[in-house]
Amino acid sequence: MKATVRSGKTVDEAVRSVLDEWQVSKDMVEIEVLDEGNKGILGLFGKEAVVRVTMCNPMEEKGEFARDFLQNIVTKMGCPATVDLALSEDCVHLTITGEGLGMVIGRRGQTLDALQCLVSAGANKGQGEWVKILLDAEGYRARREETLKNLAQRLGRKVRATKRKAVLEPMSSYERRVIHLALQDEKDVDTFSEGKEPYRRVVIVPKS
Repeated sequence: MKATVRSGKTVDEAVRSVLDEWQVSKDMVEIEVLDEGNKGILGLFGKEAVVRVTMCNPMEEKGEFARDFLQNIVTKMGCPATVDLALSEDCVHLTITGEGLGMVIGRRGQTLDALQCLVSAGANKGQGEWVKILLDAEGYRARREETLKNLAQRLGRKVRATKRKAVLEPMSSYERRVIHLALQDEKDVDTFSEGKEPYRRVVIVPKS
C-alpha cells in the first residue's frame, strides 16, 4: 500500500500535490487530515496543513467490491451461498460456496461465465488498472477442465485413427483454450477455432 505525508498552505493544496505526483484521481486514494493548519495573524507565522494520502491496493479494493457485488447478485438469485475472496499475484479469485449452486453454475458453466463477465465489468468500471477476476463454485472449474482434457484426448485419438476432423460444440474462450493446450504437443493432430461468438468452436484435424 502506497502512502505519504504531505504539507501545503491548505489541505487541498497538499492533497493536490500528491495526486499530481502519482498521476491519480482523488477517488483512488484515502485522505487523512493530520493538521488543518492556519494562516496566522495577518497572514504571518501561519501553520501549514498536513495530510496523509494513501493509495489503496487496486486489486484488494476491486476484489472487495467484486465480492460484495457478487454476494448481492447471488442473494437476489435466492441462492443460500457465500462468496469468499482470495488474491494472487495477478488475479482476484472469488469462490461461491453453499447449497443450490446449480443455478449459479448453469448449463456447462454458462451462468458462471456470465456472472464472471458481469462482476469483472462492474469491478473494473472507471479509472485504474484492469484487474483480472475469476469465479468458481466449489471446484466446478477444475472438474470441468478435467472433463475437457479427457474429451480432447479422446477426440484426438479418434481423429488420428479415422483421419477425419472432429468439430466440438460452441465453447467459451476459456474452455477452447483448455482444448488447444491439451492437444498442443500432439504430433498427429492440430486444432483451431472457427465461427463467431458465442458460437465459436474448436476443430481438431489430422496433420498432413
